[in-house]
Amino acid sequence: MINQEKSKFSFKDSFVYGSPAIGAGYMYLLMAIYVMKFATDILLIAPAVVGLIFSISRVWDAINDPLVGYLSDKTRWKLGRRRSWLLMSILPISIFYLMVFSPIEYESDKFLTVWVAIGILGFYTSMTIFVVPHLSLGAELSSDYHERSKIFGVRHVFYTTGSILSLISFYIFIKVEQENIGSLRETIFNHSLVVVAITSILILYSVYKLKEKSEYSNREIKNPYEAYKDVWQNPHARLLIIATFIEHVGSAAIAVLTIYIAQYIVGTPQWAPFFILCYMIPSALSVPFWIPLSKKLGKVRLWVLSMLLSGVSFGSFIFLILIDDVFIKIVYVSVGAVFAGLANGCGSTVGPSVQADIIDYDEYKTGERKEGSYFAAWSFIYKASAGVMLMLTGFSLQFAGFLPNQEQTFEVKFVLLTLYALFPLCCCLIGSYLLTKFKLNEKEYKIIRQSLDTRET
Repeated sequence: MINQEKSKFSFKDSFVYGSPAIGAGYMYLLMAIYVMKFATDILLIAPAVVGLIFSISRVWDAINDPLVGYLSDKTRWKLGRRRSWLLMSILPISIFYLMVFSPIEYESDKFLTVWVAIGILGFYTSMTIFVVPHLSLGAELSSDYHERSKIFGVRHVFYTTGSILSLISFYIFIKVEQENIGSLRETIFNHSLVVVAITSILILYSVYKLKEKSEYSNREIKNPYEAYKDVWQNPHARLLIIATFIEHVGSAAIAVLTIYIAQYIVGTPQWAPFFILCYMIPSALSVPFWIPLSKKLGKVRLWVLSMLLSGVSFGSFIFLILIDDVFIKIVYVSVGAVFAGLANGCGSTVGPSVQADIIDYDEYKTGERKEGSYFAAWSFIYKASAGVMLMLTGFSLQFAGFLPNQEQTFEVKFVLLTLYALFPLCCCLIGSYLLTKFKLNEKEYKIIRQSLDTRET
């Protein structure tokens, strides 16, 4: 019989665990949607240089993600192997985030470029120090098959809330930039100070209130490359990595292309933040709906259905090319974004829960706990998928003859809608098909959990 005591985890505990994700959601999205514009339009750094900096950061992620995961798994400090890393992340996150958005004024362009480059690389490294151990800790807080969905669901709500708040800041920055650009730096700096302070407090609160389970400590851990090899050799993990990578490449369109769709297809660039809100708010609000539904239908089966919903929602955008009325276009994109956001809420809740189950399967087979290595692998997949979408968008638009801030040709518009609609649809169809081959269900998991609990007693 499964040890129910180990599975007890209150909603309050889920709240404490998930709350630091507010800062992560805010910072990640603002970095994605505003840093490029801030660096090119305000700091006057060449766009190609900024793009190169972000490309280098993704290459560096391939190195530091597994390294942080490995070191987190291996840590044997008194505070705990996960909470210690959460605590260590506070200072570098604060320093490098402020570096990015508050560069010192200096006459040398090269100095400014180096400053921003260090800030961006340092920020993403610091966030890895927080995110990978934080996700790993979530997998260890409960061994209950369905309770994990609640834990990661609450985390997703907080993460999405932070992302929504960043859109508000984004709107404020754009407004200040248009009305009084001289005060923009001060406005951004004040916002950054508040975000850094709140994020630090929430991480400290989480470290103080949460307790790690002793049974996951003091186990032999392989080096990061051997651990990554184990991740890939795990058939459940390998299937999930391939499926989620394909699906995330497609769904990255919402972040990468929405501003282009708003400006060149809909004709209202100022509506871009609203379209993203239409995606994010349902994603967060739908979590309480997905958790009980996953118990009835099964986590993976529900995930498959939500992925299909996401694909159909994105695919419907192709019909924008047939619509002339701007108002109808705004309504059409808004409704489509709502349904895509609903689907995202399921994947963001159920996905990490299934990943945690796979980690238990790995322990069942190898006798080792490697949460850090597993979540590092998935963290890199999420980052890499966005990078692939950015690269694909750049090459496709260049090939189609895209010219910024001008009326686009039919060919360019068709390429934009293909990338925003048909490509995500294909990705979601392939990803959902692959997920139907996933065999680690609740029945098999209970057998695994019983065996692990027997070993621990």
